[in-house]
Amino acid sequence: MARYFDVHPENPQARIIGAVADGIRDSALIAYPTDSCYALGCRLGNRDGVERIRAIRHLDDKHHFTLVCQDFAQLGKFVHIDNDVFRTIKAATPGSYTFILPATREVPRQLQHPKKKTVGVRIPDHVVTQALLTELGEPLLSSTLLLPGEDEPLTQGWEIKERLDHAVDAVLDSGDCGTEPTTVIDFSNGEAEIVRRGAGDPDRFE
Repeated sequence: MARYFDVHPENPQARIIGAVADGIRDSALIAYPTDSCYALGCRLGNRDGVERIRAIRHLDDKHHFTLVCQDFAQLGKFVHIDNDVFRTIKAATPGSYTFILPATREVPRQLQHPKKKTVGVRIPDHVVTQALLTELGEPLLSSTLLLPGEDEPLTQGWEIKERLDHAVDAVLDSGDCGTEPTTVIDFSNGEAEIVRRGAGDPDRFE
């Protein structure tokens, strides 16, 4: 049975954030809010967590996860980013964007694109997510909480708790989230390529 945490959306309670971070360090799989929609997340290197996400979402082994980072200092440990691309991304960050960039050796091989050796990264603009990332001190391995056969992600924490009570370890509820996943921009070739249009305005990359 999943633990349910009702967290304040603007002033997240430190004890709740601490408890969830401790759970993640202890291999928990969580459902949590972001600036785009609710997501599933676990610690980088938590192979069981990855397989549980795949099972919940019915994903094959070709699906690529996202590293949700606190800031550019953290992001820079996991991707290679040149000055021009950095300036472009910085102008849109934090925000509802996922950027595909060449991965560093810090990213496990199974999480990289098998041919391009890339990985998706993002810095969310969400108070609760940022509080959790700050407390955790490392990125979250993440995937949109979109269930099989459904057109939109779940938007309410209580519904996530109800439907995934035995599939996740904790639900962090800060109220309703949106229904659009992030906009995905591929910078692996040095130029912006819009892969998916979502919650973030893609016009700045065209």
